[in-house]
Amino acid sequence: MAAMTDRMKELFIKVPAVVLSTATADGTPNSVPVGAKKIIDDQTVLVSDQYLNKTLANMKSNPKVAITFWEGHEGYQLKGTVTIETSGPRYEETAKWIEDMGNKIGFPLKSKGAVVLKIEEIYGVSPGPGAGRQLA
Repeated sequence: MAAMTDRMKELFIKVPAVVLSTATADGTPNSVPVGAKKIIDDQTVLVSDQYLNKTLANMKSNPKVAITFWEGHEGYQLKGTVTIETSGPRYEETAKWIEDMGNKIGFPLKSKGAVVLKIEEIYGVSPGPGAGRQLA
């Protein structure tokens, strides 16, 4: 497992959306922007599934994913394995969070599932000589 630093967590929270990248079992890539995201702990992040279609199918057949986020010239990529929860306490908490978010913006939102990423590797995506270097 790899752990995010305080700075990585600060930036993850600050950016409005992250890019969630998946691949089919045979390797066809897919990337989507995701705004409903949160940190569970230093080694785990969660995204809510409201509209994931190809992405969800990919994660079911190949649970290895990457989440990339950046602002300006600073950015990080989290790689690991996901589980998808569609029942239980964490899913119920996620569904309430998403419903409340939808109510605040005046647009109904419903979570279909909580996608939980256990971080296995962290890479820097900032431009410069260290671009792509594994950080954790």
